Amino acid sequence: TYLPRWLAIYESQPGKGYFAAESRATGGFLGWLHLRDDRLEPEYVELGYRFQRSDWRRGYATEGGLALLRHAFMELVVPQVSARTLLGNTASQRVMEKCGLRRTGFFTYPEDVLDGRDPDERVAVKYSITRTEWLARQA
Repeated sequence: TYLPRWLAIYESQPGKGYFAAESRATGGFLGWLHLRDDRLEPEYVELGYRFQRSDWRRGYATEGGLALLRHAFMELVVPQVSARTLLGNTASQRVMEKCGLRRTGFFTYPEDVLDGRDPDERVAVKYSITRTEWLARQA
């Protein structure tokens, strides 16, 4: 069910989509990152990432996130990027902070996004950065 939706992003959102992360040493799959129109708040482009647990805490999400932010702000010239994670996922929040995003709010994911979880298990945080803020950090 994911693949058709992911492939449709490449067609409907030029320059955005899902990107595989591979090991330089082995060529093996590490995980993926995405840059896509934000489904919850359409005025944003969303940054996301998922890596195999064995490859956590190696800097891959930060490295990939920084590359996609550069792509979003320099090549696609989007005005702002968001990223979200569950409240308890402090490692992902740290990646967002290392990428220069700042916490901008709390919310609860809708039930259809996280099926089978109670409302308190769907509490999350949103981080964001504007192109202006990102450009200022590059100076």
